Order: sequence, then structure tokens, then C-alpha cells
Amino acid sequence: MTVKHAETSPVTSLSAPQVGDHPASVDGAPRIEVFYDPTTYTLTYLVSDPASGDAIVIDPVLDYDVLGSVTSTHNVEALERHIRARGLRLRGVLETHAHADHLSGSQYLKRRFEVPVAIGDRITVVQETFKGVFDLDPDFAVDGSQFDQLLHDGQTYAFGSLKVAAIATPGHTPACMSYLVGDALFTGDALFTEDYGTGRCDFPRGDAAALYGSVHDRLYALPPATRVFVGHDYQPGGRALRWETTIGASRDHNIQLRADTPEAAFVAMRQARDKTLSAPRLLFPSVQVNIDAGRLPKPHGNGLRYLRVPMNLRRPTDDDGTPRL
Repeated sequence: MTVKHAETSPVTSLSAPQVGDHPASVDGAPRIEVFYDPTTYTLTYLVSDPASGDAIVIDPVLDYDVLGSVTSTHNVEALERHIRARGLRLRGVLETHAHADHLSGSQYLKRRFEVPVAIGDRITVVQETFKGVFDLDPDFAVDGSQFDQLLHDGQTYAFGSLKVAAIATPGHTPACMSYLVGDALFTGDALFTEDYGTGRCDFPRGDAAALYGSVHDRLYALPPATRVFVGHDYQPGGRALRWETTIGASRDHNIQLRADTPEAAFVAMRQARDKTLSAPRLLFPSVQVNIDAGRLPKPHGNGLRYLRVPMNLRRPTDDDGTPRL
């Protein structure tokens, strides 16, 4: 894991001296520290109030080696050490959605800091959808009760002294939620930096038209100077790591969705592009764990945990592997 302060440019390792450790530039603005997992291209945010020391974490990562089917806690351990070294009071863990590309580290932080795990209230739709895909046990709840707090569109929530406004941004998944903390907007997989575009919409219950409305009609209505902190950076063209843009830059320059992009053009582009994309490497492990609020599957009688991985989800086959027409 690498860590950066949002106002700095060089990437430093967590064990190296912190660079650019400055207070928020505007009174009342949060301090934002950025952690990057290069294996999944995921950006995790530690958002804190400089005055009180209250903090939240957005989208933590639990490491998972898919070949060996082994989890590890390097990312969240580093985050825990950093929080304790800074003397922050963690008040909650927020998920922007049920991720399909990494396992959530939320339960690790919940256990060690005794804080709630929160997600958008439409996680229930995702749970209903994937309960069938994974053929989960009948008692798997689809009411969101695995999470400590379900956040509702348009509501503002207090995590200690931090005020978090929830903005529903469905499209990538039905349950995607962006979070506005002061002048900082955390968009998850809805909106990326302007040189990369937007999130894919080809997962079950994804909707390109809904994503257009979420970004074009809702996020782009925010003030142009609003800082945008994205959920992933894939470093297009091999450029240096980025995690921040603005609403103004996105409206004017986003390569997939600008303020003047017609809905029909965006939907056609998004659907055509999504057809060319491979499934995320950790799709099935991630979603299965993340709809259960980051909990690993319960051990079987032999003490081992097992993931369910559907085969040929979109193209069923016979027993010998022959595709069914």
C-alpha cells in the first residue's frame, strides 16, 4: 500500500516520512489522505476533521490472492497503523457500493475500532440479485441488515464532527452512493478522472442511462470547484497516479461524459465499450463477500471457508462443456 496526502504529488510508502502533511486549505474542509492498492487499482480514503480528529474511511481493501485463494490484511493493517499513529478517532467505514474488483476490509476496521459499516440503502437490490447468482443459503438476508447503517439519498449523516451528505449515483450498480464531505466528493466507480471516464455498467442490474443521469444531472449540478476523489485509477497511457479532479474539469473534459454529451450518445458508447471488457479478476469473490458487508463465508464443518463461483454464468453448457444453443 502507498499513502499520499491529497495536496502532495510524489507517492511515498507508508513507512517513509510523510510528505506534504499540511492542514486543510480552507476552514471547515476535511483533510484527505489517499491509500492506493496497485493490485486492484483501488483508492482508499482517510477523511478527517483537523479540528476534532474525527475520521472516516471510504472503501478499504482486504487483500486476496485469487490463485491460492488466500486473504491477507496488509492494506488494512497499514491503514490501522496510520490512524493510530495520527491519534485519529475513527467514527465509521463507508462503502460507495458492493465492489466487484476487491474484497472490502471493512470488517477488519469495524472489529479493531468498534465503528459502524455504512452503505447506500439500495444494497438490498444487489443482495437480491446475487443471492440467486450464487445460490446462497435461504437464510441469507436481502434487507441490508448485514450492514450497521443504510444511508439514504439526500440525507446528511454525522460521523463524529464530520458531516457526510449521501448522493445516490446508480448505474455502475443500483446501489452506488457518492459522498460529499465539505467541498470533497467521493464518487466510487461512478465518475473517474476526466482522462479515463466513467464506470462500466454491464454487471447485473447495471444501467448506462441511470449512470448518465447520476453523473450528468446530479454530480455535474454541484459547484465547479467541488473536488472529486475517484474510486480507482487505471493510469491510462502509463501516466502517473491520479486520484483527484474537479466537477468543472469533469464537465468540460471528461472523455466519455461532458456536460454537452447527449444521453443517447453516452449510452451507446458505454454499452459498446462494456461489450469489449473482460470480467474483473475478483468479480465473484468480491461481490459474494461484499454483499455480506465484507464478511468472509462461514466455515464449513471441516473448519474451512468456501466461496461459490458460478461457471459459464452468461453461456450455460452441458456437462462436457459444450455450449447450449
